[in-house]
Amino acid sequence: MNRYVAAVLGTLLAGPLAAQPAPPVTDYRARTPEQEVVYFVLPDRFENGDPTNDKGGLKGDRLRTGFDPAAKGFYHGGDLKGLVKRLDYIQGLGASAIWVGPVFKNKPVQGPKGQESAGYHGYWITDFTSVDPHYGSNADFKAFVDAAHARGMKVYMDIIANHTADVIQYRDGGDYAYRGKADYPFSRRGGIASAAINPGFAGDGDPRADNWARLTDPSFAFAPFVPKGEEKAKTPAWLNDPTYYHNRGNSNWVGESALYGDFVGLDDLATEHPRVVAGMIEIYGDWIDKYGIDGFRIDTARHVNPEFWRAFVPAMLARAKARGIPNFHIFGEVATGDVDPALLARWTRIADLPSTLDMAFAAAAQKVVSGKAGTDVLARLFEDDALYQGGEAGALALPTFLGNHDFGRFSMFVKQANPGIGEDELLDRVMLGHAMMMTLRGVPVIYYGDEQGFVSDGNDQLAREDMFSSKVAVYNDNDLIGTAATTALANFDKAHPLYREVAALAEVRKATPALHGGATISRAFSDKPGLYAVSRIDPETGQEVVVAFNTSTAPVTQRIAVEPRSLTFTSLAGQCSPAADAPGSVSVTLPPLGFAVCAAKE
Repeated sequence: MNRYVAAVLGTLLAGPLAAQPAPPVTDYRARTPEQEVVYFVLPDRFENGDPTNDKGGLKGDRLRTGFDPAAKGFYHGGDLKGLVKRLDYIQGLGASAIWVGPVFKNKPVQGPKGQESAGYHGYWITDFTSVDPHYGSNADFKAFVDAAHARGMKVYMDIIANHTADVIQYRDGGDYAYRGKADYPFSRRGGIASAAINPGFAGDGDPRADNWARLTDPSFAFAPFVPKGEEKAKTPAWLNDPTYYHNRGNSNWVGESALYGDFVGLDDLATEHPRVVAGMIEIYGDWIDKYGIDGFRIDTARHVNPEFWRAFVPAMLARAKARGIPNFHIFGEVATGDVDPALLARWTRIADLPSTLDMAFAAAAQKVVSGKAGTDVLARLFEDDALYQGGEAGALALPTFLGNHDFGRFSMFVKQANPGIGEDELLDRVMLGHAMMMTLRGVPVIYYGDEQGFVSDGNDQLAREDMFSSKVAVYNDNDLIGTAATTALANFDKAHPLYREVAALAEVRKATPALHGGATISRAFSDKPGLYAVSRIDPETGQEVVVAFNTSTAPVTQRIAVEPRSLTFTSLAGQCSPAADAPGSVSVTLPPLGFAVCAAKE
């Protein structure tokens, strides 16, 4: 850790904001989504609070129980009691909400012979009404939610409506490549030249129940069946009927198949069907009613027809409001690997999703902080906030992140973009990225382990390391940043420089309305690495807060435009000029890879 980083941490931790006591927790329901700092955690990989549930109550080898703590694709033992045990750690980081990976009961193991893996991640659901026994019980989930609420922390559930576990099979041979509606219409059994079926069915664009009652034969593309012994594998019971699924084979992610295809073999629900719509509303409404949760992150949202969300979202918001939860936060996953805000914004308009995970911010931050793109990439990103439903105000509720369990960790992207990068520079760049996420518009989401310097070797399973002592060799040989530790031992170090930075900036953010609710005005940017400066404007008082970042490895000094009334400044982080050079102009000086947060005095 270089001297600048140490100085910034010293400023943050010694400042008046850091010394203030935590606010009362009784009014946590009143906080709006943009006021939160979110911690995203996969419960299996966080903390093992109860070793007796490691095998989920199952007997046999790992292919039956799903448990193998030495294999990256199997259960490792983390659970809900472990989350409760570490709430102090999560809250100490500054998190006010916990986004917990899916907790529903999963198919323990699936996959072709020799390629099996377990449902430790939670996305292979068989029972939408129960907690997976590997994590504990429904009572344990209630205890976790209650414990978080007692601290004034919210709980967001990760939910899935697009698919279930892979139970339905096809009698047909082949590789189950996608079969589209043109060549395999609902009106023929297995192709144009085959026998007529489903007479009178007017297509899946007609949502009337009497229309769907005419779809009685699901073998229009493949011949689906439920294997013997699995006829009642799913809960609620209606999920066991193949009629409620698309049954068109594996998605190729292009065009029609993105909505109708099986997601890597998982059973793809026919979310156009009114029974499926009503069933999912009933399922997830019950979780709100019973546990008083505070929001949903929606997995694979772009692979579900927009009409489904236009029915589902209002129903969930109404259910939450009736439960006394006025600020229920719903955000959908609309996957994109590039800076593409138009795609994200489109789903807030065509599907009425209140918000989407800001994957465009993640892609922009990876490029800009790595030093491989100019700071104009960020400026353009925020210009496009007008595209979202609600415009710039709507964009304030977009959950921003740097890396995650699917794509890989932010530190990995920075490292890959800079082969041979030194440890100090890598830490500085990663800290710069976190400073951006904590102070720019949107709802910051910390991916568990990032605050401990985790560096993934890749995406998916390679980015899902254990916080408790790991037995996975491919995790334990990683060179973590900002520490001499490895994942072979537990990593809950509150003295880690990234943990300290996030915790300090979280307090600055919470205490500064401009940072969570203010408009964004880009003040300085270019097509090369260097200065990016913005003004965030307090929506109530009009107070200006200047946030500045230097993405280059050289110091920078530059004047930027500010509001003429902003004549003197105080530092919330980093070094700030105490006074404007003239009304409307102030000098910004930053060291290499440095940042500062400067509040105009009222």
